[in-house]
Amino acid sequence: MKKIFFTLLLLFAINVQASENTLSKNARSSIIIESSTGEVIYEFNAHKKLAPASMTKMMSLLLVMEAIDDGRLKLDDKVTVSHHAASMGGSQILLEEGEVMSVDDLLKGVAIASANDAIVALAEKIAGTEEEFVKMMNDKVIELGLKDTHFNNCHGLDSEGHYSSAYDMAYIARELVKHERIFNYSSVYETYLRAGTKRQLWLVNTNKLVKFKSGVDGLKTGYTKDSMYCLTATMKVGDMRIISVVMGEPSSDIRNQEVSSMLDYAFANYDVKKFLSKDRVIDEIELDNATKKIEVVPVEDLSLLYKKKDGYNEPSFEIEYNKIKLPLKKGDVIGKIIMSDSKNKIDLTVKEQVDKMNILSLFKQYLKRIVIGDISF
Repeated sequence: MKKIFFTLLLLFAINVQASENTLSKNARSSIIIESSTGEVIYEFNAHKKLAPASMTKMMSLLLVMEAIDDGRLKLDDKVTVSHHAASMGGSQILLEEGEVMSVDDLLKGVAIASANDAIVALAEKIAGTEEEFVKMMNDKVIELGLKDTHFNNCHGLDSEGHYSSAYDMAYIARELVKHERIFNYSSVYETYLRAGTKRQLWLVNTNKLVKFKSGVDGLKTGYTKDSMYCLTATMKVGDMRIISVVMGEPSSDIRNQEVSSMLDYAFANYDVKKFLSKDRVIDEIELDNATKKIEVVPVEDLSLLYKKKDGYNEPSFEIEYNKIKLPLKKGDVIGKIIMSDSKNKIDLTVKEQVDKMNILSLFKQYLKRIVIGDISF
């Protein structure tokens, strides 16, 4: 159908394709991305398949956040802990079989203390069994177009065939941070569970950068014998949110130091600018059988990542439309904006609902066009 090309200034590629590991010298793999654009700033062995440890829980938390947003799960819902959930080893909040805990408190246990028992309890609440939940996790991997990941469990304990990559972890994190509710948990450094009871438990965030580096508000640590020390950290300054991932670090201190340096590098050298708002009408389409003009808007804000030393230049992009069928409601995807200088694509939708004319309305329109001479015989 209709194709529009906006002739604007072209940008140079901004990615740092690392031939050697210059920012995370002790990591087996690493990556830095900017969240709103999805642009890669730096990467080293980013597609290497490794044990992700508890960073696995980012995918689990993503599915929990989606269930909350969809109304399938509420924060005050009560969850009865199963024998399976209570039997989890590793990091835990000491759940007991038959114990009842709210979704809200279980999320604290997962996001702050990386509790294996808590995420299994949430998985069973959503899917019935951990196995069914893991199937949902792997389905989501496919939906996101990720190629380096397969999950065997929802918590991240070592298992043959359970793997991911720094690249995939970064893009799972990117999806997770779109659910801003997650920061109500991942940004908390310490709190209590079962406060005022004999089983009161002090939770301290496994991600120490939340406390010791301003702007860091998540996201997930990981450690097992196979994975060594891992971390996905996210930090926001102004309008820019950076996600950094390291895998296979030799210690938690080195992990934290190198991720901190990666974040500093990104914010020192890059910035982001929004050039199209999701509320801005970028095109209008007229269809004979539509009740009004179709006003086209992006489904989300469209931003550009650029190197500070190069300055900001407006990008070039194309708009490509799908075959449009009426009626249309806000959120229906009718096409895409395709950036000419990157792989970034943003779906297009309509500003407001557009209905299809009924027979009477079509007849009136036909008569009107005859009167004004728009139709000849």
